[in-house]
Amino acid sequence: MASYLQIENISKSYGPKVLFENIGFNINEGDKIALIAPNGTGKTSLMRILAGKDKSDSGGKILFLKDIRIAFLEQEYDFDPEMGIFDQIMAHSTAYTAHLDEEHMWEYERRVRQFLTGFKLTDYGQKMKELSGGEIKRVALAEMLASEADFFIMDEPTNHLDIDAIEFLEGYLGRSRCTLLMVTHDRYFLDNVCNIIMEMDHGAVYTYRGNYMNYLEKREERISNYNAETDKVRNILRRELEWIRSTPCARTGKARYRINAFHELKDRAEQTYSQKQISLSDVQGSARLGTKIINCKDTSFFYGDKCYLDHFTYNFQRYEKVGIVGGNGAGKSTFINLLTGNYTPEMVCTDQDEYSRLMKEPAGISGKGLLTGAIERGESLKIGYYHQKGIEFNPDDTVLDIVNDTRLLGRFLFPHEMLNNKVERLSGGEKRRLYLLTILMKQPNLLILDEPTNDLDIVTLNILEEYLKEFNGTLVIVSHDRHFLDKLVDHLFIFCGDGIVKDFIGTYSEYREFIKDYEAEQRAKEKAEEKAASGRAAKRGNDSTSQGTSWKASQENAKEKPRKLTYKEQRELEQIEKDLEALGKEKAAIEESLNSGSLPYEELQKASERIGEIISLTEEKEMRWLELSM
Repeated sequence: MASYLQIENISKSYGPKVLFENIGFNINEGDKIALIAPNGTGKTSLMRILAGKDKSDSGGKILFLKDIRIAFLEQEYDFDPEMGIFDQIMAHSTAYTAHLDEEHMWEYERRVRQFLTGFKLTDYGQKMKELSGGEIKRVALAEMLASEADFFIMDEPTNHLDIDAIEFLEGYLGRSRCTLLMVTHDRYFLDNVCNIIMEMDHGAVYTYRGNYMNYLEKREERISNYNAETDKVRNILRRELEWIRSTPCARTGKARYRINAFHELKDRAEQTYSQKQISLSDVQGSARLGTKIINCKDTSFFYGDKCYLDHFTYNFQRYEKVGIVGGNGAGKSTFINLLTGNYTPEMVCTDQDEYSRLMKEPAGISGKGLLTGAIERGESLKIGYYHQKGIEFNPDDTVLDIVNDTRLLGRFLFPHEMLNNKVERLSGGEKRRLYLLTILMKQPNLLILDEPTNDLDIVTLNILEEYLKEFNGTLVIVSHDRHFLDKLVDHLFIFCGDGIVKDFIGTYSEYREFIKDYEAEQRAKEKAEEKAASGRAAKRGNDSTSQGTSWKASQENAKEKPRKLTYKEQRELEQIEKDLEALGKEKAAIEESLNSGSLPYEELQKASERIGEIISLTEEKEMRWLELSM
């Protein structure tokens, strides 16, 4: 197995802070490595050094296998806001495509369109400035994957992606024979993609083969062994100390040698391994929560001609934990802003006639949306809102300016020497950790977390999860982190688009299993119907048998229904099932033609656009089927 990358003695510091020093490791062909380290220890700096975007302070060696192609996914994607999606990718790809002949260039463009379609970006001409953060990340990923590089270096590839995009990326990387090194906090993604976990810890690099659970077990074993060895050294040191005190030690060379050995033992005995962890004990508790939290009554919200919430009714309960999932742009953040009252009267209309009048004006609606129905909040409600954009600070703000409590900052892993650091110099994860502290220390009784896992390291996430399990209030989480959702929420609000919100009782994994089971059931039903159709054709002359079979089938169908549907609803359910079968067949046929590599350019573009429409239609019909069948 070829060695793709060899690292020896590389270091990085920022001022007095040493991120890593003289580290080294090796990456072989086919390795899929997740790099794990606490925030602020230099994961991103290491990635940039490997990708040639930065340099090691100590020189050292970075040796890639000759002629391998490398693709680097940074956290921030550099783009021209006026460019279309496809043109932006092609502009970035000139170094890769310059040597391609016409046939290979066409193949590369086909791959770009294929990955854009997989990420549900079917309007290739849409300008970059019109995209959400998650959509921009998908463009960056499509560009990287289409390059078919030998070695992918990826810094937080799942940040800002919705769950469908994560699962698409996860499926591709899991099947691919590529070699990769990535930083990720998504534990399900890590387990499903990576075969090696590499940990940066106390200036050293440790490698573990296997999944995340194996890493935790082996890491604990390593720490225990290290500390056990330290205990042995301390016992020896104790005996040597007794000898030092009782012997006139300067008389012989042998004694001098023993004295030197004593000092070496002393240094080793002081190297007890201690894992610093965030303590949330000082921010436990919440304000008293009354019986009324937030009541939504027939609430709808429109912006322009797009509906983000359609006749939503729900009363939030004390101590419930609800997760919010859905595609980018489906209205999740809009919903949170409605709950928290962040939309002021200047930003919304509550009169439909006035809104219609504003829509007809040449200047449009001037940034206003239409809110109908009612949103009522309890008098004792105290909201803590952790939003995606993170902490707001002035350029001159220090850590201590943001949180003026040295004891609490210490417990959140901000040591004394960091307190006067400017916030703008903190790593992304350190900023998130500081922001989280500002929210929790206010002791809210309704905690709303919008993508809280972005940029937080795995250790911090585990501790946060334990805190939130015991949180004595109501919890609302918008997240793409499936592990985080599974550990915390009781039920899910699924944002399906066009303002439709479905309530699913259970975890996210249970929801995905439900959808997979439903799809499998539909495929089985399709085969059974085909078989039944063949049987009916063979027995077409036997009217009485046909009538008996029809009566039996209708009785069996009636038993399967959990509740009675109206005649109109029953016809709709039957039509949805037929539509899903047809869409599934059409999708499979298009995917086969896309993978053939034989489609002309115009047909390829039409096929790519159509498969995006099919995916959207399928999701919409699945959610309607779920509503009717439940």
